[in-house]
Amino acid sequence: MTSGSRHGGQHSTPTPRVRLVDVAREAGLSKTTVSAALNDTGRLSPAVREKARETARRMGYRPNATARQLRAGRAKLIGYVVGEAVDARSVFLESPYFARLTGATAATALRRGYAMVLLPAGSLQSEWADLPLDAVVVTDPDADDRIVDDVLAAGIPVFSDRSVEGRPGAYWVDVDTDAAVRSALDHFHEQGARRPVLVVPDSTTRFHTEVFAAHREWCAEHGLPERVVRVGEAGNGPVVRAVETALTEDPAGRRPDALLVVAEASPPLVLGAARRLGYDVPGNLLLACVSEDVTAEHTEPPVTTLSLRPEAIAEAGIEHLVRVLEQGGREPAGTLVPTRLDVRASSVRQHG
Repeated sequence: MTSGSRHGGQHSTPTPRVRLVDVAREAGLSKTTVSAALNDTGRLSPAVREKARETARRMGYRPNATARQLRAGRAKLIGYVVGEAVDARSVFLESPYFARLTGATAATALRRGYAMVLLPAGSLQSEWADLPLDAVVVTDPDADDRIVDDVLAAGIPVFSDRSVEGRPGAYWVDVDTDAAVRSALDHFHEQGARRPVLVVPDSTTRFHTEVFAAHREWCAEHGLPERVVRVGEAGNGPVVRAVETALTEDPAGRRPDALLVVAEASPPLVLGAARRLGYDVPGNLLLACVSEDVTAEHTEPPVTTLSLRPEAIAEAGIEHLVRVLEQGGREPAGTLVPTRLDVRASSVRQHG
């Protein structure tokens, strides 16, 4: 790209930056008054405050971000890592859950004046050490993920799931996993299912470990066989193959009558796998998926989903982060976000 314009090779003249003093002169106000109006400080009348703001908008005034950051002692940058995606870098943004969580975190942070920097999963400290990060959000870290240790060792606050509870400099937001799993299994049980099967990732994240434990406990309490199929890889293909394995008969020739798919996959593909194996949903198989995929509402029948409410997690996480960074909050407790079971026709017995 050349430095000249496309019109006769003429160089364009950059537009001069509008200064605070320029806004003050145009509005007929003092520089101090305009500064107070734009920063929502001082004792100004609504009319004066609005006049200063309207003049600044009309003139295209933008505060000097660097100067403001130096005064605040913060760069207003948040690092963001999807811990679970260490071995699946290309998959996590294809996930409706992580896509919505990432987008909601970025949007919520921006509303509070912070920009989000996406860090590759498995990042080495040398790759982010020079970035002026105020905090780092690590979603679903694996048990052996070093990113949390490295960030805390660098003196940067970490916001993650409940696996960091009790660690100095670490704060958490998590979902009530036990209640979530029980809500789905109780719903199956109320509909008459007695042979539920669980499809869950073979993962060491806190969420998936707690899903497995809650399922085991629930089955023991109800005197029902514990049927679980673990998925070794993320993505629709591996999960659908695991669903097909889960839906085969057990050694006694009994087929499952309910399927809870925690490993994220497209609900229409899960429904299609069940039908290929001769199941009628919900006739002889109840189906629910842990999913944020909106296609679940448009299948036939619509698929019941257990939502982890990524927008609520993002909102709670950023509120906690701002409280720590700007108000000096240091309370060790985190926030537990309730999940939501959206019951649809795929998990409701048809009584006739």
